[in-house]
Amino acid sequence: MRTQAKLGLFLLLSPLLLWLTLLILIPHVDMLLVSLRERIGVGQYQTSLANYFTFFSEPLYLRTFVRTAVMSIMATAITLLIAFPVSYYIAKMARGRVRSALFLLCLVPFWVSELVRTFGWMILLRETGVISKLLQYLNLTDGPVELLYNDAAIMVGLVYTSMLFMVVPLVTTLESLPDEVIEAGYDLGGNGLSVLREIVIPHAMPGIVSGCIVVFMLSLGNYLTPTMLGGKDSLWFTELIYSQFIVRFNWELGAAFGFMLLILSSTIVWGMLKLTGQSLEKTMG
Repeated sequence: MRTQAKLGLFLLLSPLLLWLTLLILIPHVDMLLVSLRERIGVGQYQTSLANYFTFFSEPLYLRTFVRTAVMSIMATAITLLIAFPVSYYIAKMARGRVRSALFLLCLVPFWVSELVRTFGWMILLRETGVISKLLQYLNLTDGPVELLYNDAAIMVGLVYTSMLFMVVPLVTTLESLPDEVIEAGYDLGGNGLSVLREIVIPHAMPGIVSGCIVVFMLSLGNYLTPTMLGGKDSLWFTELIYSQFIVRFNWELGAAFGFMLLILSSTIVWGMLKLTGQSLEKTMG
């Protein structure tokens, strides 16, 4: 019986283990090995840290790396600030069809591809777009206003494309908070701010952390939105990786960039978990 149980457990876990091995472990190990190769001739390589030295010695690479991390953190924070009150209203205040309708409104934009959604923002923000014409119609500007190809446009696109991934874990977590606990907080003399600080936010912390992790990872690895809304001078790190792999065919340096991005994301996620006192198991659960 014990042998059959072990065999059954192995068969149940084999798809997961196969997925982790083929799509995560092996590609990352291969990327690390490629990043440690230095090209010394045609088809000739030697193992070294030259690609990483290139990354740290080039100011453009470091500046883009830091800029991508900072803007991804800012996008995550803005998404949380917008999504939290929306999620609270959906989970604790809206009832019946209103709740379903609000959640559906959050879901509808994701029925189309990210490319279409980004094109939609380009139509709204371009010089001849809807917003520019509205500002001219209201006599708030003297002429067309170009709202594209800047950091603000990138931030709008990142927040918009990530909103659902923050709302879903927050709604799920807040729904598990009993209304009686909130009422008890008010009965004991608390006000809206103190109840939010002492009851709602601590209870929603696993959802907050999981939503922030997902949104941060999506923003950090996003390529389409910064390229289309930020233009050629957007300086997003994924663009550098794409350029090394596809444009310059420098797979060694591109792999080093990719591994540095992996280290950055893992470090920030680890720091977020430590700062909030959450565990990865509890957050993902």
